[in-house]
Amino acid sequence: MLTAKKVERVKERGRYYDTGNSGVRGFCLQVSRNGAKSWLLRYQLDGKKRWMGLGSFPTFSLSEARERARRERQKLADGVDPLDAKKAERAARALTAAKSITFKEAAEAYMTAKRDGWKNAKHAKQWDATLEAYVYPKIGNLPVAEIDTGLVLKCVEAIWKDRTETASRVRGRIEAILDWATVRKYRQGDNPARWRGHLQHVLLDKSKVAKVEHHAALPYRELPSFMAALREREGVAVRALEFAILTAARTGEVIGARWNEIDLAERLWTVPGGRMKAGKQHTVTLSAAAVGLLETLYHEGDGDDGFVFIGSRSGAGLSNMSLTAVLKRMGRRDITTHGFRSSFRDWHAEQTSFPGEVAEMALAHTISDKVEAAYRRGDLRKKRFQLAEAWARYCHSPPVEKATAKVVPIRKAVP
Repeated sequence: MLTAKKVERVKERGRYYDTGNSGVRGFCLQVSRNGAKSWLLRYQLDGKKRWMGLGSFPTFSLSEARERARRERQKLADGVDPLDAKKAERAARALTAAKSITFKEAAEAYMTAKRDGWKNAKHAKQWDATLEAYVYPKIGNLPVAEIDTGLVLKCVEAIWKDRTETASRVRGRIEAILDWATVRKYRQGDNPARWRGHLQHVLLDKSKVAKVEHHAALPYRELPSFMAALREREGVAVRALEFAILTAARTGEVIGARWNEIDLAERLWTVPGGRMKAGKQHTVTLSAAAVGLLETLYHEGDGDDGFVFIGSRSGAGLSNMSLTAVLKRMGRRDITTHGFRSSFRDWHAEQTSFPGEVAEMALAHTISDKVEAAYRRGDLRKKRFQLAEAWARYCHSPPVEKATAKVVPIRKAVP
């Protein structure tokens, strides 16, 4: 039989059972190798032996631990497994605690966890802006465990028709946050924001309510005139736009370019996956004109890791809107920087005999066809160099003047 004095004095490793009239069957004191003491209850259920922890000593005295053991034995007498009951109580407490976590708190925790993996700060700002505008005013202060289909629809249904793309992104962001909350045990059950098999039966498919808007592109036949006008201008952003056109690259790839990505001798520019839309490293073949442009640029500092196109602040690159600002100053609000990629693709299709896969690789488009992917595995670098040179020659070709119409009468021939 255990006594308070024995519990206090015992040091040797082992289990000491509380036998005798005042003891509880299966109740014992456990002394570990390092001398730590804890209370255990051993019982048998369905032919299996089980051990249940009742706390440590001296947190619980002998009398307190005995009382805890008696309560668990009472559950056994009622046909309840004490360990299963303990797990159920713990789950209930966790669920109760989760109800105090609001959707906004869950969203902020999710974004904190994911922010480092997002490609740029603009992406994070878009999350913040859409949630602040369309979600937080409606469900931000509600417990994340209580968000249901009706509340999700309250956030997106009103803008689904007029701002379909935005509404679709909002729905996807709510879905991601609720998935995160479910994994973290802050909520249970299916995700009320999921599209497939759920909201697709309530909302129209976005392809049926939203027109696909392409980036406004300059017709490729007007490109030589545009490039001639562009070359007459000065400024880092002007050169960045010219470089973007010559390489058919995206704005983010260009303004983030650093000198250690560029091999002028080999005429190659290796863009890291973090700045690519597909998330994979991409190698750009540079024309002689593109290399010549780079050679005219100022290098900031002694290192080779500085920005190629330097912004207004030391050590910083151009802003995301710098190239668009050049177009505005030229009075060309009707076109976009991204649209020059379409100009390149149209020129390639209508004016050259290069295979389509060469242009697709130059544009860093995702490979979808397995056969084409196998063919393109070799990078097609030689043909891509030839395509880059042909594009540069076209961009720098003399502007085509509009011919003045001249009517020549055709007289009947006299025998």
